[in-house]
Amino acid sequence: MRIVAGDDIYGDGVNIAARLQEGAENGGVSVSEDVYRQIEGKLEAEFEDLSVQTFKNIAKPIRVYRVRSGDVAPAASLPLPSKPSIAVLPFTNMSNDPDQEYFSDGITEDIITALAQVRWLFVISSNSSFTYKGGATDLKKVADELGVRYILEGSVRRAGNRVRITAQLIEAQPDHHIWAERFDRDLEDIFALQDEITGTIVTTIVPEVDEAERVRAQRKPVASLDAWDLYLRGIWQMYQSLGKDQSEALALFRKAIDLDPSKAQAHAGLARSLTISIIMGMVDSPAEAIGEASAAATRATALDDRDAYAHGVLSRVY
Repeated sequence: MRIVAGDDIYGDGVNIAARLQEGAENGGVSVSEDVYRQIEGKLEAEFEDLSVQTFKNIAKPIRVYRVRSGDVAPAASLPLPSKPSIAVLPFTNMSNDPDQEYFSDGITEDIITALAQVRWLFVISSNSSFTYKGGATDLKKVADELGVRYILEGSVRRAGNRVRITAQLIEAQPDHHIWAERFDRDLEDIFALQDEITGTIVTTIVPEVDEAERVRAQRKPVASLDAWDLYLRGIWQMYQSLGKDQSEALALFRKAIDLDPSKAQAHAGLARSLTISIIMGMVDSPAEAIGEASAAATRATALDDRDAYAHGVLSRVY
Protein backbone atom coordinates (compact mmCIF):
# COMPACT_ATOMS: atom_id res chain seq x y z
CA MET A 1 0.00 0.00 0.00
CA ARG A 2 1.15 3.53 -0.78
CA ILE A 3 -0.14 6.87 0.49
CA VAL A 4 0.66 10.09 -1.39
CA ALA A 5 0.41 13.40 0.49
CA GLY A 6 1.71 16.35 -1.49
CA ASP A 7 5.37 15.69 -2.27
CA ASP A 8 5.62 12.92 0.36
CA ILE A 9 5.02 9.22 -0.15
CA TYR A 10 4.30 6.83 2.71
CA GLY A 11 3.69 3.09 3.00
CA ASP A 12 5.30 -0.28 3.63
CA GLY A 13 7.06 -0.31 0.26
CA VAL A 14 8.70 3.02 0.94
CA ASN A 15 9.74 1.95 4.45
CA ILE A 16 11.21 -1.31 3.19
CA ALA A 17 13.14 0.51 0.44
CA ALA A 18 14.57 2.90 3.05
CA ARG A 19 15.72 0.00 5.26
CA LEU A 20 17.27 -1.82 2.30
CA GLN A 21 19.14 1.34 1.33
CA GLU A 22 20.52 1.71 4.85
CA GLY A 23 21.79 -1.87 4.84
CA ALA A 24 23.13 -1.99 1.29
CA GLU A 25 26.84 -1.76 0.53
CA ASN A 26 28.06 1.58 -0.73
CA GLY A 27 27.53 1.55 -4.48
CA GLY A 28 25.62 -1.73 -4.23
CA VAL A 29 22.00 -2.66 -4.97
CA SER A 30 19.72 -4.67 -2.66
CA VAL A 31 16.07 -5.55 -3.30
CA SER A 32 13.26 -7.30 -1.46
CA GLU A 33 11.89 -10.70 -2.46
CA ASP A 34 8.80 -9.04 -3.97
CA VAL A 35 10.96 -6.95 -6.29
CA TYR A 36 13.22 -9.90 -7.07
CA ARG A 37 10.25 -12.04 -8.22
CA GLN A 38 9.15 -9.30 -10.63
CA ILE A 39 12.56 -8.78 -12.26
CA GLU A 40 13.97 -12.31 -12.11
CA GLY A 41 15.15 -13.36 -15.57
CA LYS A 42 14.47 -9.93 -17.07
CA LEU A 43 17.86 -8.41 -16.27
CA GLU A 44 21.39 -9.52 -17.14
CA ALA A 45 22.51 -8.98 -13.54
CA GLU A 46 22.95 -11.94 -11.20
CA PHE A 47 21.45 -11.84 -7.71
CA GLU A 48 22.75 -13.28 -4.44
CA ASP A 49 20.28 -14.50 -1.79
CA LEU A 50 21.11 -12.82 1.55
CA SER A 51 18.44 -14.86 3.40
CA VAL A 52 15.60 -13.54 5.54
CA GLN A 53 16.32 -10.40 7.55
CA THR A 54 14.44 -8.30 10.09
CA PHE A 55 14.31 -4.52 9.98
CA LYS A 56 13.36 -1.81 12.45
CA ASN A 57 9.68 -0.77 12.22
CA ILE A 58 8.96 -3.52 9.64
CA ALA A 59 6.56 -6.10 11.13
CA LYS A 60 7.50 -9.17 9.07
CA PRO A 61 10.97 -10.52 8.16
CA ILE A 62 11.97 -9.92 4.53
CA ARG A 63 14.12 -12.01 2.23
CA VAL A 64 16.78 -9.80 0.67
CA TYR A 65 18.65 -10.21 -2.60
CA ARG A 66 21.80 -8.36 -3.62
CA VAL A 67 23.10 -7.69 -7.11
CA ARG A 68 26.51 -9.32 -7.41
CA SER A 69 29.17 -6.63 -7.18
CA GLY A 70 30.62 -7.38 -10.62
CA ASP A 71 27.27 -6.49 -12.21
CA VAL A 72 27.12 -3.00 -10.66
CA ALA A 73 28.96 -0.27 -12.53
CA PRO A 74 31.40 1.58 -10.24
CA ALA A 75 30.41 5.11 -9.34
CA ALA A 76 32.24 7.68 -11.41
CA SER A 77 34.72 9.92 -9.62
CA LEU A 78 33.68 13.54 -9.45
CA PRO A 79 36.21 16.28 -10.18
CA LEU A 80 37.29 18.40 -7.23
CA PRO A 81 35.71 21.86 -7.11
CA SER A 82 37.81 25.00 -7.39
CA LYS A 83 37.77 25.62 -3.64
CA PRO A 84 38.45 23.37 -0.64
CA SER A 85 35.81 20.66 -0.40
CA ILE A 86 34.64 18.65 2.59
CA ALA A 87 32.06 15.98 3.42
CA VAL A 88 30.84 15.33 6.95
CA LEU A 89 29.93 11.66 7.27
CA PRO A 90 27.14 10.72 9.72
CA PHE A 91 28.58 10.39 13.21
CA THR A 92 28.27 6.79 14.38
CA ASN A 93 26.02 6.05 17.35
CA MET A 94 28.10 3.67 19.47
CA SER A 95 25.68 3.64 22.40
CA ASN A 96 23.65 0.54 23.15
CA ASP A 97 20.50 2.64 22.93
CA PRO A 98 19.26 3.03 19.31
CA ASP A 99 17.11 5.95 20.46
CA GLN A 100 20.31 8.00 20.76
CA GLU A 101 20.56 7.95 16.98
CA TYR A 102 18.87 11.34 16.84
CA PHE A 103 21.68 12.91 18.87
CA SER A 104 24.50 11.65 16.61
CA ASP A 105 22.49 12.65 13.52
CA GLY A 106 21.84 16.07 15.06
CA ILE A 107 25.55 16.66 15.64
CA THR A 108 26.25 15.77 12.01
CA GLU A 109 23.51 18.03 10.65
CA ASP A 110 24.63 20.97 12.79
CA ILE A 111 28.27 20.65 11.70
CA ILE A 112 27.26 20.53 8.03
CA THR A 113 25.08 23.62 8.48
CA ALA A 114 27.83 25.54 10.28
CA LEU A 115 30.52 24.63 7.73
CA ALA A 116 28.22 25.67 4.88
CA GLN A 117 28.42 29.22 6.23
CA VAL A 118 32.19 29.34 5.63
CA ARG A 119 32.35 31.21 2.34
CA TRP A 120 35.49 29.61 0.94
CA LEU A 121 34.47 26.01 1.65
CA PHE A 122 32.55 23.66 -0.66
CA VAL A 123 30.43 21.50 1.67
CA ILE A 124 28.53 18.37 0.62
CA SER A 125 24.85 18.46 1.61
CA SER A 126 23.46 16.21 4.31
CA ASN A 127 21.30 14.40 1.73
CA SER A 128 24.45 13.12 0.02
CA SER A 129 26.49 12.54 3.18
CA PHE A 130 23.76 10.49 4.87
CA THR A 131 23.72 7.94 2.06
CA TYR A 132 26.89 6.56 3.72
CA LYS A 133 25.22 6.09 7.08
CA GLY A 134 25.39 2.72 8.77
CA GLY A 135 28.21 0.97 6.94
CA ALA A 136 31.99 0.64 6.83
CA THR A 137 33.37 3.23 4.44
CA ASP A 138 36.43 3.40 2.25
CA LEU A 139 37.25 7.08 2.70
CA LYS A 140 39.16 7.34 -0.58
CA LYS A 141 36.18 5.88 -2.41
CA VAL A 142 33.77 8.23 -0.63
CA ALA A 143 35.96 11.22 -1.50
CA ASP A 144 36.03 10.15 -5.16
CA GLU A 145 32.28 9.63 -5.31
CA LEU A 146 31.46 12.95 -3.67
CA GLY A 147 34.27 14.96 -5.25
CA VAL A 148 35.87 16.19 -2.01
CA ARG A 149 39.38 16.44 -0.64
CA TYR A 150 38.56 16.37 3.09
CA ILE A 151 36.30 14.16 5.18
CA LEU A 152 35.17 14.67 8.76
CA GLU A 153 33.91 11.61 10.60
CA GLY A 154 33.20 10.81 14.21
CA SER A 155 31.27 8.84 16.79
CA VAL A 156 29.01 9.38 19.77
CA ARG A 157 28.92 7.10 22.82
CA ARG A 158 26.61 7.67 25.79
CA ALA A 159 26.82 6.00 29.19
CA GLY A 160 24.34 7.21 31.78
CA ASN A 161 24.57 10.99 31.96
CA ARG A 162 27.98 11.13 30.26
CA VAL A 163 28.66 11.36 26.57
CA ARG A 164 31.90 10.94 24.62
CA ILE A 165 32.19 12.44 21.15
CA THR A 166 35.16 11.81 18.89
CA ALA A 167 35.91 13.52 15.60
CA GLN A 168 38.71 13.31 13.05
CA LEU A 169 39.53 15.31 9.95
CA ILE A 170 41.15 13.38 7.11
CA GLU A 171 42.66 14.43 3.80
CA ALA A 172 41.40 11.55 1.69
CA GLN A 173 43.82 11.25 -1.19
CA PRO A 174 47.08 11.09 0.79
CA ASP A 175 44.95 9.29 3.43
CA HIS A 176 46.39 11.05 6.44
CA HIS A 177 44.86 12.51 9.59
CA ILE A 178 44.97 16.26 9.87
CA TRP A 179 43.23 16.58 13.21
CA ALA A 180 41.49 14.45 15.82
CA GLU A 181 39.89 15.19 19.18
CA ARG A 182 37.80 13.58 21.89
CA PHE A 183 35.16 15.40 23.95
CA ASP A 184 33.82 14.08 27.27
CA ARG A 185 30.81 15.96 28.61
CA ASP A 186 27.93 15.73 31.08
CA LEU A 187 24.61 15.40 29.29
CA GLU A 188 22.47 17.96 31.11
CA ASP A 189 21.05 20.14 28.34
CA ILE A 190 21.27 18.12 25.12
CA PHE A 191 20.77 21.11 22.82
CA ALA A 192 23.33 23.25 24.62
CA LEU A 193 25.80 20.37 24.43
CA GLN A 194 25.07 19.90 20.72
CA ASP A 195 25.71 23.62 20.09
CA GLU A 196 28.94 23.58 22.13
CA ILE A 197 30.41 20.54 20.39
CA THR A 198 29.40 21.78 16.95
CA GLY A 199 30.95 25.20 17.57
CA THR A 200 34.16 23.72 18.94
CA ILE A 201 34.61 21.29 16.06
CA VAL A 202 33.85 23.83 13.34
CA THR A 203 36.05 26.62 14.75
CA THR A 204 38.89 24.09 15.07
CA ILE A 205 38.77 22.34 11.72
CA VAL A 206 38.28 25.44 9.54
CA PRO A 207 41.81 26.75 10.34
CA GLU A 208 43.13 23.19 9.98
CA VAL A 209 41.71 22.94 6.45
CA ASP A 210 43.09 26.41 5.66
CA GLU A 211 46.58 25.39 6.78
CA ALA A 212 46.38 22.04 4.95
CA GLU A 213 45.43 23.88 1.75
CA ARG A 214 48.43 26.22 2.05
CA VAL A 215 50.79 23.30 2.60
CA ARG A 216 49.27 21.47 -0.37
CA ALA A 217 49.66 24.55 -2.59
CA GLN A 218 53.33 24.81 -1.64
CA ARG A 219 53.91 21.18 -2.65
CA LYS A 220 52.07 21.46 -5.95
CA PRO A 221 54.15 21.89 -9.17
CA VAL A 222 54.12 25.48 -10.40
CA ALA A 223 52.87 24.47 -13.85
CA SER A 224 49.66 22.99 -12.40
CA LEU A 225 48.68 25.84 -10.09
CA ASP A 226 45.10 27.08 -10.46
CA ALA A 227 43.67 30.40 -9.21
CA TRP A 228 43.00 29.04 -5.71
CA ASP A 229 46.51 27.61 -5.39
CA LEU A 230 48.03 30.89 -6.59
CA TYR A 231 45.98 32.78 -4.01
CA LEU A 232 47.17 30.42 -1.24
CA ARG A 233 50.80 30.80 -2.32
CA GLY A 234 50.30 34.55 -2.42
CA ILE A 235 49.00 34.57 1.17
CA TRP A 236 51.92 32.43 2.30
CA GLN A 237 54.44 34.62 0.49
CA MET A 238 52.81 37.81 1.77
CA TYR A 239 53.26 36.82 5.42
CA GLN A 240 56.72 35.42 4.77
CA SER A 241 57.69 38.82 3.38
CA LEU A 242 56.33 41.08 6.11
CA GLY A 243 58.69 44.04 6.33
CA LYS A 244 60.25 42.97 3.04
CA ASP A 245 59.59 43.27 -0.67
CA GLN A 246 56.04 42.14 -1.50
CA SER A 247 56.63 41.85 -5.25
CA GLU A 248 56.42 38.03 -5.34
CA ALA A 249 53.16 37.97 -3.41
CA LEU A 250 51.73 40.72 -5.61
CA ALA A 251 52.67 38.76 -8.74
CA LEU A 252 50.92 35.64 -7.41
CA PHE A 253 47.71 37.52 -6.59
CA ARG A 254 47.68 39.22 -10.00
CA LYS A 255 48.18 35.91 -11.76
CA ALA A 256 45.33 34.37 -9.74
CA ILE A 257 43.07 37.25 -10.81
CA ASP A 258 44.08 36.79 -14.45
CA LEU A 259 43.09 33.11 -14.23
CA ASP A 260 39.83 33.76 -12.36
CA PRO A 261 38.70 37.42 -12.15
CA SER A 262 35.67 36.32 -10.08
CA LYS A 263 37.73 35.08 -7.12
CA ALA A 264 37.10 37.63 -4.37
CA GLN A 265 39.90 36.28 -2.16
CA ALA A 266 42.55 37.02 -4.79
CA HIS A 267 41.42 40.65 -5.10
CA ALA A 268 41.44 40.98 -1.30
CA GLY A 269 44.92 39.42 -1.12
CA LEU A 270 46.21 41.87 -3.71
CA ALA A 271 44.78 44.81 -1.77
CA ARG A 272 46.27 43.54 1.52
CA SER A 273 49.72 43.03 0.01
CA LEU A 274 49.58 46.52 -1.49
CA THR A 275 48.69 48.08 1.89
CA ILE A 276 51.68 46.33 3.46
CA SER A 277 53.92 47.71 0.72
CA ILE A 278 52.55 51.22 1.25
CA ILE A 279 52.96 51.13 5.04
CA MET A 280 56.53 49.83 4.71
CA GLY A 281 57.39 52.56 2.21
CA MET A 282 58.15 50.09 -0.57
CA VAL A 283 56.23 51.72 -3.41
CA ASP A 284 57.36 54.50 -5.74
CA SER A 285 53.93 56.14 -5.81
CA PRO A 286 51.84 55.70 -2.65
CA ALA A 287 48.84 57.47 -4.20
CA GLU A 288 48.86 55.14 -7.19
CA ALA A 289 49.26 52.08 -4.95
CA ILE A 290 46.41 53.22 -2.69
CA GLY A 291 44.22 53.64 -5.76
CA GLU A 292 44.98 50.11 -6.93
CA ALA A 293 44.45 48.69 -3.42
CA SER A 294 41.13 50.52 -3.09
CA ALA A 295 39.94 49.20 -6.46
CA ALA A 296 40.98 45.63 -5.57
CA ALA A 297 39.35 45.68 -2.11
CA THR A 298 36.17 47.25 -3.48
CA ARG A 299 36.07 44.62 -6.20
CA ALA A 300 36.51 41.86 -3.60
CA THR A 301 33.54 43.05 -1.53
CA ALA A 302 31.44 43.48 -4.68
CA LEU A 303 32.17 39.89 -5.69
CA ASP A 304 31.39 38.53 -2.23
CA ASP A 305 29.75 40.98 0.14
CA ARG A 306 29.73 38.37 2.94
CA ASP A 307 33.50 37.80 2.86
CA ALA A 308 34.75 39.12 6.21
CA TYR A 309 38.39 39.15 5.09
CA ALA A 310 37.55 41.33 2.08
CA HIS A 311 35.77 43.86 4.31
CA GLY A 312 38.68 43.83 6.75
CA VAL A 313 41.12 44.58 3.94
CA LEU A 314 38.91 47.41 2.65
CA SER A 315 38.94 48.97 6.12
CA ARG A 316 42.76 48.85 6.07
CA VAL A 317 42.77 50.62 2.72
CA TYR A 318 40.57 53.39 4.15
